[in-house]
Amino acid sequence: MKLSIVIVNYRVPYFLEQCLLSVRKSAQGIDTEVWVVDNNSGDGSVEYLQSRFPEVHFVANEENVGFSRANNQAIRLSKGQYVLLLNPDTLIGESTLRTVVDFMDSKPNAGGLGVKMLNGHGRFLPESKRGFPSPWVSFCKLSGLNRLFPHSSRFNRYHLSYLSRDEVHKVEVLSGAFMLMRREALDKVGLLDERFFMYGEDIDLSYRLILGGYDNYYYPTPILHYKGESSSVSDVKYLRSFYGAMGLFFDKYYRNRMNPLLHGLINVVIKARTALALMLRSMRKVPAAEKPAKIFYWHPSEGEAAISAYHDRSHILINTDEVTCDRLLLTMEKLADRKHTFHLTNDTTKRVISP
Repeated sequence: MKLSIVIVNYRVPYFLEQCLLSVRKSAQGIDTEVWVVDNNSGDGSVEYLQSRFPEVHFVANEENVGFSRANNQAIRLSKGQYVLLLNPDTLIGESTLRTVVDFMDSKPNAGGLGVKMLNGHGRFLPESKRGFPSPWVSFCKLSGLNRLFPHSSRFNRYHLSYLSRDEVHKVEVLSGAFMLMRREALDKVGLLDERFFMYGEDIDLSYRLILGGYDNYYYPTPILHYKGESSSVSDVKYLRSFYGAMGLFFDKYYRNRMNPLLHGLINVVIKARTALALMLRSMRKVPAAEKPAKIFYWHPSEGEAAISAYHDRSHILINTDEVTCDRLLLTMEKLADRKHTFHLTNDTTKRVISP
């Protein structure tokens, strides 16, 4: 078995359906198995998807065991030379899997690989390539210095924005939304740390791959990641989970390596940043009701020029059975500065999937 793909689902059956359709196309010609672990969605996700994807192995948990534990369940059952952790709110191109597997084959010391992730507007997601959240890197992120100096190798080592998003780079941290790993490396460094319920587990595993002597790579093949739609949690719960995961990472790797005063200061900054984010979130005004959006239906025979003719911030509907996902992703990226929103449908489900 060449490749095992592991997807954790929680109450997003239609996003996952679109993801699996793109995986089915991309996996052609590759000896692949797909595992979906459902974290007790309670919405009929498993029943809905099983009949539509008989080639997929489903694991139905009786409780929400978290992202790390659910992934580990399937990894232990899988047999692939490579293991890909993939979010359900993603869409990959027809060439994506062949491209990244071939690259890993060419780099025997590669432990893991991440890709160029685009959001529903075609814009690059900076978490596609990241550095370790060391005390200094974390301070720059939490204090906002990384935003003041976005292209500085000194102040923005978290998102590595000084590295080209269009070139291959060795990086430190991979995103759990698309995290391809060598089985041999996982056998050596271990699976996801299940103390991380949600968020931070990808940073921790990336760190252990580096400590294990492997290289992690950023490879600039694009995928779509709706970012945030894979979770129905509120903003407040997300913020607490995210900054709580950062605190856990610090306790795990820096408690015995740092001056206790500095360690305590970092934890205070994390808590203060969480409180500030929550306060600003609560003060945010509810936006006024907008007029119904006008949606333009784009057929690939019209060419990209037709989309360019639409005014900025238009809503574009695209049928993925009429255009390849590879072309769709390249088109979205090319037109990202127009701030369009892309909505997807297909002839199989006839549903509209929207960011």
